[in-house]
Parts: sequence; structure tokens; C-alpha cells
Amino acid sequence: MMRKRHVIVVAAVVLALAVLFAGPACAADKKFFAITTGGTGGLYYPLGGLLAQALTERVPEVVVTGQAGSASVANCNLIKDHQIESAFVQNNVAFSAYEGKDQFAGKAVKNLRGIASLYPETIQIVARADSGIKSLKDIKGKKLIPGDRGSGTEVDTLNILAGLGLTYKDFAGVDWLGFSGAAQRLQDKQADVTFTTAGWPTAAITELAMSTEIVLVPIEEETIKKLTQMYAFYSKVVIPKDTYKGMKQDVATITTMAQWVVDEQVPADLVYKLTKALWEKSKDGLSGADVMAKVHAKGKDVQLKTALSGMAIPLHPGAAKYYKEKGLIK
Repeated sequence: MMRKRHVIVVAAVVLALAVLFAGPACAADKKFFAITTGGTGGLYYPLGGLLAQALTERVPEVVVTGQAGSASVANCNLIKDHQIESAFVQNNVAFSAYEGKDQFAGKAVKNLRGIASLYPETIQIVARADSGIKSLKDIKGKKLIPGDRGSGTEVDTLNILAGLGLTYKDFAGVDWLGFSGAAQRLQDKQADVTFTTAGWPTAAITELAMSTEIVLVPIEEETIKKLTQMYAFYSKVVIPKDTYKGMKQDVATITTMAQWVVDEQVPADLVYKLTKALWEKSKDGLSGADVMAKVHAKGKDVQLKTALSGMAIPLHPGAAKYYKEKGLIK
């Protein structure tokens, strides 16, 4: 997996350098457009890099780069300040950002616009097998990593804790880390349980399970029902057994959607072309979505028919134009 990540980054750099050194006329005609993703241990990063490479090859006037980011909340704030053009974020975070709710109370991101919903993101609760944690009720009093501070994962953690009637004060310790850092803490027995919101299989969890006995903690049916009633953007999902080493049974949990969002200031013509390149096949017989599907199983969930699923913020006019042409909206 690490090798694939390096290939993605190197390919993006080579493409950018090719443009810069191809001559003044070529470089002058090119626009640069970034997709800010997430930490390198998650799924946003490799899929965003693949999509960037595919779009660069399919939209002649633009060089698209995929870059690592902090988290969904941070990505939305960067778009608010016009520091990045686009990003991958969770749909529940995008909704809160646009509406000015939760972490965005009093600081709504009104320039946030949607391009597409990509794939379901599953909330995975991972505990060391020797931690004594078998169900959610067992996490109280343990050492918790709720995700990076301000991340979509932390939002999900807080929502689940609220559903259980718990706060951070109910834990022996709380530390904020991304996917890879959290996995390392579990491996070193410096934490008992961590929450990860990402498409499965998640690289950091796969790698952790190879060296450490882990338990994927299920969410009980009653809690799932309560959470889906409290938060309309959640739905139940089952992670099949054997997804990770040592996983002997299916695990019920909840899911949200990963979305590609953009600053409303990006020209409609460019967003239209990027949206079209995401979904329509190029000369090589592949769309941007097809390229992602070739490398990661979760990429197969990126489909035009679900492009608007869970889209709770306004579409960018360029994206809306494409979906109108395809008959997905009026």
C-alpha cells in the first residue's frame, strides 16, 4: 500500500514538472487546481492522488494535484478562507460547515459547494484485544483516541459518545491523533480504543492487525437506531468478517458519505469539465472514477448513480450543469 501511495505522489509531481518545463506557452495555458485530502494513513489520500492524476490527463488546461490534509473540519475552514480550491470531506461535516452548526457555530462556510458524493465512510471502532473491550459499553474508563482534533472522525466520535451519554471526562485519558498515529499508540499499548471514519478496508487498520491483536467493536442495534434518529446523515452498515486479520464475525456500525467539495469562486466552466471527467470515460476507456476503482476496493463505490446521495449543501453551478445534462436533477 505504501508503494502505491508513493507512486501516486511521484506521478502527480512528474505531471506538474512536465507542464512547468514543457515551455512557456504550455505552462501559461495551464491552471493549477488542488484536491486536499486527509492523513496519509486514511483513504482520502490515495484516492485523491489517483483522481488528481486522472483529471490532469483528462482536462487539458489544468494540472490537478492531490495533497495531504488535516481533516474534514480543517479542509472546510481552508475553503472558507480561499486557501484551497477543493477537498474531500465527510457529508455531515460539510452540512455543519455550510449551516454554521456544531464546530462551525458562528462561522459558517457559505462559499462551500458540492461536486459529488463519492463513497460510504464507515465508523470503525478499533480496540486492542487485551483491553477488555468487547462492546461499546466497555469503552468507559479506557484510554481513547477520538481521531485528529477537529476531524470528521472526532465529530463522529462525539456524536456516538453523546448517544451513549458519555463525554471525554468519562475516559482515563484522551489523545487526538490521525489514523497512523492512533494505530501506533494501540500497538505500543499507550491507548485502548480509537475511532476511525474511512472506507474499509482502511490501510492503517490493516497494518495494525498484522502486528497487534485487535477487536472491531460493534455498535448495538439500539444505539444504531438512536443515532440514526438523532442524525439523519447516518445509516446502518455491516462490515463483513475477515475484512481485517482476526475478524471472526460481521460487525454492525454506522456510515456517512465522503464528498468532493469546492470553493464557489472556482469558475463554473472548470468545475463542469472536472465533474464530467470524474464520470465519463476518456480515450483510454476509463473515467476518473474508474481509475480509483482499479486501485482500491472502495473506489468501486464511486458511481454516478450515487453522486448526489447525502448531498446536503448546494451544488457548484458547474457540477449542477453536468447533472442536469445527465437527468439527475431538473
